[in-house]
Amino acid sequence: MASNYKTILLEQKTHGVWVLTIHRPESLNALNSTVLNEMGEALRQIGEMDYSDARALIITGSGEKAFVAGADIKEIHDLDEEKALVFAQRGQSIFHELTLLKIPVIAAVNGFALGGGCELALGCDFIYAAENAKFGLPEVSLGLIPGFGGTVRMARAVGSRRARELTYTGGMLTAAEAHAAGLVNKVVPQAELMNTVMKTVDAILAKAPIAVGSAKFSINQAWDMDVEEAQKNEARIFAELFSSEDVKEGTGAFIEKRKAEFKGR
Repeated sequence: MASNYKTILLEQKTHGVWVLTIHRPESLNALNSTVLNEMGEALRQIGEMDYSDARALIITGSGEKAFVAGADIKEIHDLDEEKALVFAQRGQSIFHELTLLKIPVIAAVNGFALGGGCELALGCDFIYAAENAKFGLPEVSLGLIPGFGGTVRMARAVGSRRARELTYTGGMLTAAEAHAAGLVNKVVPQAELMNTVMKTVDAILAKAPIAVGSAKFSINQAWDMDVEEAQKNEARIFAELFSSEDVKEGTGAFIEKRKAEFKGR
């Protein structure tokens, strides 16, 4: 699958678990138009799979230095206003696809996650980081601002004041600082990063896939609603799950004191 990709690798790690690796080690996995287009195609393929083939997606970068060090400066240097708008909208659209996927998306940040790389990690459901990872939005150093959703998602992740400080100064957070700020869920030695991610993925795989996808959908929708509206939406999604086979299986297994066997239906 996807053997014709030039700048990403898409591999099935175990059944239902996919790993998308940004693979431009010569440029610290910097994002350019080719990477964005290939990511978009890969996410489309995964999005078309049912739960029997796709249960979780892990995103990481090639090598030990960088997750994604940012956008490719050589490419964006010659953009005019019109082309820059297209570039930003393309990145935002693809990162939004991570939110729309019905399966959990985990960022395994193995090094620098700067600019577009930080924005990519922010677009995932949660973030695990190696101890050597660094996070930041340094675009102001280039006369720019984040363009792939960073000014929106960073404030939601760490709060408005901390996000303003990071964005205005272009400063970086160590993995430990990012964890303390609430940006990162867990920090581990680099050699343990993927194994740690897989332990969490295994815990997710043991649960009902429709329920996990519905929880993701409810949480994401709640961002744009007031509390009362969000609770009504949650109740609707909760009720809809009772038409699924997995609810009958899960509740039945609990009553019968056996392990549930979820089918994603």
